[in-house]
Amino acid sequence: MISLNEFLVLSGILFAIGTAGVFLRRNLITILLSIEIMLNAVNLTFVAVGRYLGTVDGQIIVFFVMTVAAAEAAVGLALVIALFRHRETLSPDAFTTLRW
Repeated sequence: MISLNEFLVLSGILFAIGTAGVFLRRNLITILLSIEIMLNAVNLTFVAVGRYLGTVDGQIIVFFVMTVAAAEAAVGLALVIALFRHRETLSPDAFTTLRW
């Protein structure tokens, strides 16, 4: 049986990979995917702690977080598409000014 510590280590590794992706990548879609990896690491932590405590609270929280994450991904992808149509690049360095 897998212990809580192993789940937390896996979650920490996933969160670190997501953080590295956000800071090191230069593509907006890759940055969005890295944020989703970080969110899934937090979801894994919620489910693992809920399983450890013997409650379903963690699973309920994950259900709501996944709902918000789906909306965030849809809005984020729509913004990325709009930015790509405007500047024809996905590099974050091209979007440093606030003018359209």
